[in-house]
Amino acid sequence: MTRANPRRAGWLANGHERVVRPYALTAGRTRPAGGSIDLVALVSAVGSRTGAELAIEDASELGPEHFRLLRFCRSRASVADLAAELDLPLGVVRILLADLRERGLVSIIQPVAAGLKDVGILKEVADALRRL
Repeated sequence: MTRANPRRAGWLANGHERVVRPYALTAGRTRPAGGSIDLVALVSAVGSRTGAELAIEDASELGPEHFRLLRFCRSRASVADLAAELDLPLGVVRILLADLRERGLVSIIQPVAAGLKDVGILKEVADALRRL
């Protein structure tokens, strides 16, 4: 008999299925508001507002998962790390982070794409790789 993962114990009913479905956590939303959030984007709480200090109007619109995210955002973390730490699907974490971003509670630093503008360089690299 296998033991349930203690991190998942609060999510499981009789050890078999989740008590709260992901669509319930996001109110049925499937995409984050205000633009996409990259998997490796770095997230940190803005100022010292990590949940206990929120105004009543902010707190009434946020769920417990939002507050859990804020606690983990005290130190900078990637979106992937937050999803793993909270044991939530990546899509759900992105939507919850977008909610926090809209309220100015988190800062999200997107990775910078290192795009090459010269196609000739890419062709030279491909040719060099073929010669190996």
